[in-house]
Amino acid sequence: MSTPIVTEERAEASIDTARYLFGRRRGVGRRGNKTPYILVIPAIVALLVGTGYPVVWQVLTSFREYGLAQQFGKAAPFVGLQNYIDLITGADFWVVALRSLVFCVVTAFATMALGIGVALVMRAVSRVPRIILQIALLLAWAMPIVAQMTVWTWLVDDRNGILNYMLSKLPGVDMIGHNWLVNPLSFFLVASIIITWASVPFVAFSVYAAFTTVGEEVLEAASIDGATRGQVLGRIILPIIRPVLGIVLLLQLIWDMRVFAQIKLLQDAGSFGSQYDLLGTYIYKLGTGSQDFGTASAAAMIVMFLTLGLSIVYIRRMLKEDAES
Repeated sequence: MSTPIVTEERAEASIDTARYLFGRRRGVGRRGNKTPYILVIPAIVALLVGTGYPVVWQVLTSFREYGLAQQFGKAAPFVGLQNYIDLITGADFWVVALRSLVFCVVTAFATMALGIGVALVMRAVSRVPRIILQIALLLAWAMPIVAQMTVWTWLVDDRNGILNYMLSKLPGVDMIGHNWLVNPLSFFLVASIIITWASVPFVAFSVYAAFTTVGEEVLEAASIDGATRGQVLGRIILPIIRPVLGIVLLLQLIWDMRVFAQIKLLQDAGSFGSQYDLLGTYIYKLGTGSQDFGTASAAAMIVMFLTLGLSIVYIRRMLKEDAES
């Protein structure tokens, strides 16, 4: 009985046919399957109901003069783009916007560096130390913001703070009575440390999960070829998990751009003045402090557009990865 001879051309044709049929079936399945769209409808409805009215009210208010009198029933006159023009032509908004941009970039990159470092530690240690570290990270991540700020405010207190006490133990250093929240530079340094501390667990867990997707055979091949640990990390692992790093960095930039609670609670601990404001507290003071809700709404809309700009990058990256997969 003779065995049929499979030529290279016939084998390649069979593979091409299989790929075509599989791709065609997969495409039909994707086009015909409406279950994912049905499942996402409740989330879209809840999002529209929960955020639709506040967003519409804010958009309309940004085109009106809305102050204290309007809260007691007086009609809000339509002023068009005047609120936006006042913001754009004023120096205060741009100073706060630039300060917020620098703050969010510095804090986000510091969070990424420390988060990657913690993920590397989790990857290097054995099971028991890794579990202990993960529990500690989860506790820090799950702590409410008010509880975080209560502890941190006590740590940096100028009279009874442990930070000044420990620094004063160094030879020639006397920090007793030093107020870290008076100088704007040290104020934002403390704020950046607090926000970084609270955000590192998310980055560490995300990066550690990405590390688990790197195949051991790839690492073994690099080790056989004589690659050092630094070369394996910089030339193999980080390029493989680059999509995850990019998405996490974008999320950190968005969150740090919109930070409010930590800055407000630090200000309540003893820092007064516009030099301690970021965009969140600046908008809050425009609305509740100056009772100028029209200008505050316009500023909030500008921040929303900045956030959407970053979010579009994030969404495009997700769609690209989904198409590639």
